[in-house]
Amino acid sequence: MTETFFSGLPDLDPGTVWLVGAGPGDPGLLTLHAANALRQADVIVHDALVNSECLKLAKPGATLEFAGKRGGKPSPKQRDISLRLVELARSGLRVLRLKGGDPFVFGRGGEEALTLVEHGIPFRIVPGITAGIGGLAYAGIPVTHREVNHAVTFLTGHDSSGVVPDRINWEGIAKGSPVIVMYMAMKHIGQIAANLIAAGRAPDEPVAFVCNAATADQVVLETTLSRAEADVAASGLEPPAIVVVGEVVRLRPSLDWRGALEGRKLVTDPLPDRFRNPA
Repeated sequence: MTETFFSGLPDLDPGTVWLVGAGPGDPGLLTLHAANALRQADVIVHDALVNSECLKLAKPGATLEFAGKRGGKPSPKQRDISLRLVELARSGLRVLRLKGGDPFVFGRGGEEALTLVEHGIPFRIVPGITAGIGGLAYAGIPVTHREVNHAVTFLTGHDSSGVVPDRINWEGIAKGSPVIVMYMAMKHIGQIAANLIAAGRAPDEPVAFVCNAATADQVVLETTLSRAEADVAASGLEPPAIVVVGEVVRLRPSLDWRGALEGRKLVTDPLPDRFRNPA
């Protein structure tokens, strides 16, 4: 049966690097391409957010190298990680660069791939389920709903220097995007919330923090823009977290399927005057 699953999938050749997304946490969200890479790789260079259960799918004898970057903690420099991939590939190894979520969604996959191109290293990109979609789905929060929003914005809460990016057009996003999904934003949520409120978002607009999304340790905090900073501080929650701003958060009492598995009674119609099933 295992061979049937992988039949016809590509080989990870010696001297090649695959940049692979492992999804937001649950090993069941790995793609077949990702699992196929794990079973072939000689060395796996993995991020901090990759679930350790995913690494158990590595072939016997594969080398695991940690290359996680976490805000505020000692981390390898990005250039060093990229050059390490080049070094491993040039030694003739089958190299898997395994990242949480998707490598091209705030995952530095583009930077690493450009380095491989610079040094003439063959590579493949394997997308993964990004936490801004999959993690929210595990919290019962859809990023789109036809009665709520027809647009969504994904943004990062800090840039390479660790501060809120100054190139983000907060006014444009506040006015143009009904739903805002933010990565790496928990640390700066006070400033971000203030920016959005100043740009016209309602102080009582719903916000949710999904910590350790799609894992057994997942915790969801529901709050509002004006209370977000204080409620996060009081909760004691820490990153990693996905933050979502918008009316879609109000659907969680109806769509929290994981909560329902633990006995939560779901609401059939959370906002009857607004959320309806269109014909």
